[in-house]
Amino acid sequence: MTKFKRGRVCLIAMIFTSAALSVTAQQSTGTVWKTTAEPLKEMELIRKQIKVPAFPARDFIITNYGAKGDGKTLNTEAFKKAIAACAKSGGGRVVVPLGNFLTGAIHLKSNVNLHLADSAKITFSVDTKHYPIVFGRWEGMELMNYSALIYAYGQKNIAITGKGILDGNATYNDWYDWNNVKPRKQVKARDLLHVMNEKQIAPTKRVFGEGSFLRPNFIQLYKCDNILISDVKMINSPMWNVNPVLCENVTLKNMRIIAHGSNTDGINPESCKNVLISNCYFDTGDDCIAIKSGRDQDGRRIARPAENHIIENCEMKDGHGGVVIGSEISGGARNIFAINCIMDSPNLDRILRLKTSSSRGGTIENVFMKDIKVGAYADAAITCNMFYEKPGKFMPVIRNIWVENVDVEKGGEYGIFVNAYKESPVQNLKIINCNIRGVKTPMKIDYVKDLKLENVKINGQDVSK
Repeated sequence: MTKFKRGRVCLIAMIFTSAALSVTAQQSTGTVWKTTAEPLKEMELIRKQIKVPAFPARDFIITNYGAKGDGKTLNTEAFKKAIAACAKSGGGRVVVPLGNFLTGAIHLKSNVNLHLADSAKITFSVDTKHYPIVFGRWEGMELMNYSALIYAYGQKNIAITGKGILDGNATYNDWYDWNNVKPRKQVKARDLLHVMNEKQIAPTKRVFGEGSFLRPNFIQLYKCDNILISDVKMINSPMWNVNPVLCENVTLKNMRIIAHGSNTDGINPESCKNVLISNCYFDTGDDCIAIKSGRDQDGRRIARPAENHIIENCEMKDGHGGVVIGSEISGGARNIFAINCIMDSPNLDRILRLKTSSSRGGTIENVFMKDIKVGAYADAAITCNMFYEKPGKFMPVIRNIWVENVDVEKGGEYGIFVNAYKESPVQNLKIINCNIRGVKTPMKIDYVKDLKLENVKINGQDVSK
């Protein structure tokens, strides 16, 4: 049992009971940071690897392909023709001029930049017939389902840019009612997808769509490289907003993401490498940023971690979690950096949340968070939880977590919360120069190996050891 000194008061970490599993925890093999300079240097090396795609100076204006910006005419074919012409020519910009362009699914191709003129708007249809069945992921599991509103598979050098608006058009009368109205329509298909994942039914045989009520994500880019999304405003997504999967070299910057339906996460990169999320604004109905790498059997089969992610200068105005890693994290996550962010949400539960379980497994390591300003949160500032959802036989690992310069005006239930397995304690958790005010319970911690607290104040008391 671990003891923490708080002036003359000792806070004794609470012990959680846990069943022993057949799989033993992995031993720490990663580098343990000794100084702040080390992770900052690693972050800059990663930054140098991330390059934004460039496009030829050619414009393909959608109105030249029959599009009408009256908000009523369906322009799916006009988008398709303009994108095909742009790709065939070797690339350039498919330009959306001023107007409101209604469309079904937009499928991007290599070397195409979908560019919105200032204040131009793309509004997406709520008719499911306008979204063909494609291969993708849904909550970390592979399947055949409705196309994302904007989708690409196996493409390179693609972008969505410009100071326009992407309107997913979701309301509680259509997309959202699939999960918000009881009985929830999506439950039966969701449960079936879990069974198919567990039995490892071939993903191409996991066919959903009409009558299954599994909502599409707004943007899903699958197995694509060299991606840029910048400046656009996204509103009213049916589900997750931005979901690159198995992608490499991803830049997401200067975006405004606003949606308040069920599961309307902001940015959820899955099994991606070299990702930069910069200067983005989140006002969402679920996690602002949730980093993932596949659920259970699919995540282990594909075995692609989330790695080399930089999150910087973002504002989380509303959302359940600020920076979240998990829970679909069976492929693991490593080298995740979050710096200089502001969080002040009435619904914010946690600032940094690492959530996994022994059904997920996987290793979360090398997570660095620094210079975070927080107005208020409800649950815990820093959470490491290995008991999210059901248990299984795959022991999770969490190690090398560094949190520095987090300032909280008004905390919630806990300052620091750790719920780990005795067989797999959280390793090398270091918290430095943090000030958390107004919490009910400063710390609730069970199994940690090499916990270091330096100049950490909770409710005005120094809890360092």
